[in-house]
Amino acid sequence: MDATRTSRHLEETIDNFEKQKIKDIKNIFSEFITIEMLFHGKALEVYTAAYQNIQKIDEEEDLEIFRSSLYPPDYSTCLDIVRANSKSPLQKSISIKCISGSGQQIPTTRIRKDHQDDDEEDDELDVTEEEN
Repeated sequence: MDATRTSRHLEETIDNFEKQKIKDIKNIFSEFITIEMLFHGKALEVYTAAYQNIQKIDEEEDLEIFRSSLYPPDYSTCLDIVRANSKSPLQKSISIKCISGSGQQIPTTRIRKDHQDDDEEDDELDVTEEEN
């Protein structure tokens, strides 16, 4: 009798263990699937936004911007303007603004030359570019 009672008690313990194991596995997989669905749902939102942004790209406008970047402004024209406005090579500062044919303004260039007096030791050339 003790053997049958012990055997039944052992079977009940095994059944309870299996039930708890199945519940735990079910909860673990349910949480895993929920997290994965949230992750992939968010990824789908990001991919959807990226797809919509790609579809909004204006190919013609992009091509025009690319083509305009292929032809830089004519710097020799800028130099001619500097030479025409320069009174002497020892002028303290010159400010130049060049505008390309497309109506865009390119960076302003300042050239400053400090001329050498009899008492000065060095010449200094300072070229800076400012972006507008």
